[in-house]
Amino acid sequence: MRRELFCVGCMVIATAVASAAAPAADGEAYAKEIEAIRAARLARLTTPDGWLTLIGLHFLNPGENTVGSAKDNTVVLAKGPAHLGRIAVAADGSVKIALMPDAEARIDGRAILVGELHFGDAGRPTVVSCGTISFFVIERGGKLALRVKDSASERRTHFLGLDYFPTDPAWRIEAQWVPFDEPRSIPITNILGQVSPANAPGKAVFEHQGKRYELLPIDEGPGEPLFFVISDATSGNETYGAARFVYADAPQGDGKVILDFNRAQNPPCAFTPFATCPLPPQENRLPFAVTAGEKNYRGAHE
Repeated sequence: MRRELFCVGCMVIATAVASAAAPAADGEAYAKEIEAIRAARLARLTTPDGWLTLIGLHFLNPGENTVGSAKDNTVVLAKGPAHLGRIAVAADGSVKIALMPDAEARIDGRAILVGELHFGDAGRPTVVSCGTISFFVIERGGKLALRVKDSASERRTHFLGLDYFPTDPAWRIEAQWVPFDEPRSIPITNILGQVSPANAPGKAVFEHQGKRYELLPIDEGPGEPLFFVISDATSGNETYGAARFVYADAPQGDGKVILDFNRAQNPPCAFTPFATCPLPPQENRLPFAVTAGEKNYRGAHE
């Protein structure tokens, strides 16, 4: 699986989880720590290029695709010039764009009409912008698509905020880390039904109400926190039905991982139908209610 798919503001999250392994000084200090983390999440979510700005996900055909808001285009944008340009997907997987001169669009901020749309894991994708809208190429399930954003989207301008369960230190759980001899490949299905392999470097083992449970994290790469995609008995009721995300520092030699469910957060799909979020593997579907962390979004999803 790819970082761009999973990592929802990883820089902010990684900083937030950095102190998780150290015990909180007291209940008040811990509550303030969680409050600061949630404020940082809200700030990241509502940025001009955050997940709330998504207004489209359009899969590209091999060969030529016309792009614009007019209905006669191959890719019909929700907003923007009637005819913005043409995107060509070559047999070797490369993607090029030719902009219409009167579209007043830019490629990576440059006023040029022709360019290649780079994408994938290596570096930042090429961004085409026009007014408040922008798009770039992503790959999902072996298919290429345009991810379209609008900094003035209604989801962003009318965002209703985030709701949480009360902070409870009891949901900050110390788990035993059991590394695998070799990373275990696990199939991860996204919300579109596409399946891709992901590597799990080990498992976090913990007890809850006298029973033993195990969670498998997805390895996001060197220096990134462990990434757990979970569901529980609150899913589909008090919390988002598909999944929630929990990030944790890798063990630092003591063989322990802190699973802080007070930091559980919704995936982008809780706010927009144009994200492609992962669903939890079978091992991460907890049978009990995790009454901690972020609740379901009370605003409109569609």
